[in-house]
Amino acid sequence: MKLSVALLAAAIAAPLASAFVPQPGTSASAIRSPSTELYISSWGVNGPPHRRQAEEEPNPAEKIQAYLKAPEPIAARDGLDGTVLVSGWVNSSERTDQFVFDMLNHEEAAFRFAKIVAFVDDEKFAKKRLIGRNARYTGLLDKLDIVEATGPGALPTKEQLAGVKHWVASVGNSLDAVKEIGDLVRSTDVENVSILLTDASSVTADAAKDVVEALTLDGDDKSYTLVAVGALKDTPEGSTPYSIDDMGTVNGTISEDETFSRDESIRLVTECLGLESGRNKALTFKECTDVNATEFKLVKGLREGGYSRPQEIDHMITKGPSAYIEACEQWTTKAPKRTQFDEWMKGEEEKLKVESAEAVQRKEKEREEARTQETEDIAREWAKRDFFRKGMSGEISDMTEEEYIESIWDRALFEGDLVWRQLNGVETNEEEELRDFKSKQEKKKQAMLERAKASLAELLDEDTVGAGKKDSDDDE
Repeated sequence: MKLSVALLAAAIAAPLASAFVPQPGTSASAIRSPSTELYISSWGVNGPPHRRQAEEEPNPAEKIQAYLKAPEPIAARDGLDGTVLVSGWVNSSERTDQFVFDMLNHEEAAFRFAKIVAFVDDEKFAKKRLIGRNARYTGLLDKLDIVEATGPGALPTKEQLAGVKHWVASVGNSLDAVKEIGDLVRSTDVENVSILLTDASSVTADAAKDVVEALTLDGDDKSYTLVAVGALKDTPEGSTPYSIDDMGTVNGTISEDETFSRDESIRLVTECLGLESGRNKALTFKECTDVNATEFKLVKGLREGGYSRPQEIDHMITKGPSAYIEACEQWTTKAPKRTQFDEWMKGEEEKLKVESAEAVQRKEKEREEARTQETEDIAREWAKRDFFRKGMSGEISDMTEEEYIESIWDRALFEGDLVWRQLNGVETNEEEELRDFKSKQEKKKQAMLERAKASLAELLDEDTVGAGKKDSDDDE
């Protein structure tokens, strides 16, 4: 029984299946109805390119990432290898100053130093600070050498600088130390020096110029970088954007209340040691907390755009806010791409402007015509009343109303305009205006009288000349 039921089900299913599955030798087009064909464009859902609207270039002032390009490799100085000497750190019991050595030993940095010399005031104290688990794990211990100074705060001697190729120095706010470093670099094997000047509010623009001149090294085989910041504070590096200015300029000075992150200052002085853009530069770095400042927006945009710290610092040195401001100005002044819709809209706007101007002129003309008409109506009523008054008093006996109105029409228009302005809330001075009107009328009469006299005299002269000519003809 079960077998017969299964055979029956198979017999029924076979023709049903053939209704949905193409039989061998049957093409797909033979079973496709023309009314149900589905065409999928190879251009995608946006259609062919000519139908697509070109995306408008964003305004960099509103979207800073429109100005910033994708991060690219930056130029590093040549010969960042050999021995580097670090001075001015690891002399305080309040901190380890490990960060400066980590920066010079970082595996992703451009530095390939074989030896890192810590030049310190107390060798034993420095060993306790620097030799630890972190130094072993990072490989610093294999490169580290500790040299003790001849005295507290002393700079290395020429003998101690023998074989040293690079030098990173922190000198506090001592300009004399900067000048002395310049002399040592000239007379030793040091090729590359980066100096950190802290709490530099006492450095004036003129003093900075003198220091830069003293630090300028002869030849192309030696280079320097001078980084000046305000009073140091213990905040994380990169927590606050910054501005950069050249030392020796008005904006390159530091005020007494300026502060700067200690770790950030180490980041800057070490990165500038390796950046080609930092070669032979004396730069002032100041924290920028104004969120509307160009420097704040630019540094924040660089970090959000995936720039590494060396790329960020290089961009701020080589381009800075001036290039960003120029890009914003170019965007606002460039000719926008116009489409047919833009041209149509422009035409409609021009039509609207013309129609609006015509409507304004038409309304103004209508107001003037209405005022003129109302003024004339008031003037005529005033003239009629004046004619009636003078007629009743016997002053007028030989003129019609229209003739009288015509004779005093100027005065009537004056009275009509005066009343119209009073009715419409315009301030008037009836006595003074009437006095001015009579004065003008008197001058007008005098001018007309003079013209009449001149015309009469001209006619008389012509008659006299004609009569004289006639007498001459008679005498002949």
